[in-house]
Amino acid sequence: MGKLSAASIVERAIQIGDTEGIDAVTIRRLATDLGVTPMALYWHFKNKEQLLIGMADHLVANFAPKPADDRPWRLRLRELIEGLIHVLRAHPCARTVLEQIDKEDVPSYLAVWNEALGLTRAAGFADGESCLISKYLLQSAIAIADAPVHFRSGHTDEEIAEIVRVKRLSLESLPADTYPHLVRMADSMVNLPPGLYDSFGVDLILAGIESLAARRS
Repeated sequence: MGKLSAASIVERAIQIGDTEGIDAVTIRRLATDLGVTPMALYWHFKNKEQLLIGMADHLVANFAPKPADDRPWRLRLRELIEGLIHVLRAHPCARTVLEQIDKEDVPSYLAVWNEALGLTRAAGFADGESCLISKYLLQSAIAIADAPVHFRSGHTDEEIAEIVRVKRLSLESLPADTYPHLVRMADSMVNLPPGLYDSFGVDLILAGIESLAARRS
């Protein structure tokens, strides 16, 4: 193989995390897959925490906020959250990786966070409010990206269909007189179209921000 690089290590780690789960990502496993000794990996990442930070940075780096322009903050904020969701959606391990590290150690995440802060300030929010809104916004993007795929890693299409069927039957078997809405909407609960899931989720989040912003104008 060619010269070992931090990028090649991280890319293989993400592949393993996506298909087998983050617990399968170990220095020893990576060394075996890459045909090197564990010490060769320690040259780039001293421990698994640093590896996870590298994975997070690589994941988010695939989405770069566009330079500031004259468009309304609403459009730019929507573009920011939709872009982040799109990138993270491609990787089932993304949420787990981001949950296990301090995001302040991830340069690419800081760039997205900084952009979100600037846009909420442009919407008229005070510094403290902008900090909270940007935090909720980015956490919501991570959750939206994860939810439709969180049980898919390591499963075949047939296994996924069976998981969905069991979830639906479990809801439908609840006492209808006690949980009438859960029973009636059981199919919708487990079979939401990804497009609707994403668009409605983003609309819901941004509607709340826009409503609060309107009160300040």
